[in-house]
Amino acid sequence: MPKVISTKDNLQILHEDNHIIVVNKRVGDIVQGDKTGDKPLSDVVKEYIKEKYNKPGEVFLGVVHRLDRPTTGIVVFARTSKALTRLNELFANRETQKTYWAVVKNKPEKDSDTLVHYLKRNEKNNTSKAHIKEVPESKKASLDYKIIKTLDNYFTLEINLHTGRHHQIRAQLAAIGCPIKGDLKYGFDRSNPDGGIHLHARKLVFTHPVSKEVLEIIGPTPKDAIWSSI
Repeated sequence: MPKVISTKDNLQILHEDNHIIVVNKRVGDIVQGDKTGDKPLSDVVKEYIKEKYNKPGEVFLGVVHRLDRPTTGIVVFARTSKALTRLNELFANRETQKTYWAVVKNKPEKDSDTLVHYLKRNEKNNTSKAHIKEVPESKKASLDYKIIKTLDNYFTLEINLHTGRHHQIRAQLAAIGCPIKGDLKYGFDRSNPDGGIHLHARKLVFTHPVSKEVLEIIGPTPKDAIWSSI
């Protein structure tokens, strides 16, 4: 399956108002610029806003949070500095509910559980290792999961994060012997054709930074045979 990168003409917009814009990120989209030099999703969204609203000059867009490049799903951007400040506080204080779906090989020992590990990041190879006990320079990581679908060769888990650590879901699931489909970095045996992994930011619940309305955003899963069977 050829990889489709988001452009201003094919953006999957889940919510849009004067203060925020919420996008369904594709595999391979990079949220913010990095050393690869590839155009980030933030620039694509700026192009979309500039064209749609005929805005002169530089478009303001604030990056609130990120998803790993091979991951798909919900990403929120701020369209005003007021919204950015308030969203940054919401995310920093964990005043959001993030729900992910992951397709893994191997059935977890329990149908549902809370996982607590101590993650230590390795900057050199950009991974995090999950330890059962605290080790120097590690950070506590916690999540809940439950099996929501059993497929022929895989299991789909619904995950709620309690903390937001580097590669947290990928590292914690690998630590219990359930690597995510396509995730070579964390022990899956082969890559997906599009270079992505079957980890999707499915739902985000948060209070709108200006209107104070509670928003519940659902991100449709990518169109592939496995996601379509869930």
